[in-house]
Amino acid sequence: MIDAALVLLRNELAYFIRNDKGEAGIEVDLRNIALLETEKDEPLKDKIILSLVNIEEESTLKNSLPYVPGLGGGYEYRSPPIHLNLYVLITSNLNEGGETATTNSYIKSLRGLSHVIEFFQYRTGFTLANSLNVNGIPNRDNTLNELKLFADLYTLTFEQINHLWGSLGGRQIPFAMYKIRLVSVQNRNVGQDIPLIEEIQSQVRKMN
Repeated sequence: MIDAALVLLRNELAYFIRNDKGEAGIEVDLRNIALLETEKDEPLKDKIILSLVNIEEESTLKNSLPYVPGLGGGYEYRSPPIHLNLYVLITSNLNEGGETATTNSYIKSLRGLSHVIEFFQYRTGFTLANSLNVNGIPNRDNTLNELKLFADLYTLTFEQINHLWGSLGGRQIPFAMYKIRLVSVQNRNVGQDIPLIEEIQSQVRKMN
């Protein structure tokens, strides 16, 4: 479900930048930004990149019941789902063309970052029903219709920014961090069938 959530966000952000902002030349991709400035960084160039940098369990939803209605009546026992918050780093690594166009490239990157922030300003919630581009979204367990995401801008301190880019091993480029809430992960295998209680038997004995 994590991959489906991030592919959905990538598709919707790319659609917004291409159609609403008229920036057909800006590509949005889902990749590991830690590969920037390495021998494997070619796919990261001249793109807006989404990278997962942290996962957190939503503890307020941890105590849900393990029983769900079964198809043939009764109930099924399943381990409760784990609800995750995904911390997604969105970097704008855009080029304006030419090796000497450093200033223009930075301005273009800032423009791309502005598009990202504007997108999440008006689209804070994401489901399959309100999405315009669902091509390529993984749906292995047929649970995509249950996907509900909420995006919040997550502000880092200067110390956290320093640690983040230090751990990623690269120089800081224009970025924004978003906290994507309520990604649900659950194994769909049934642990145990629990039949309905249809009759209660009792034995009453007369005491002498």
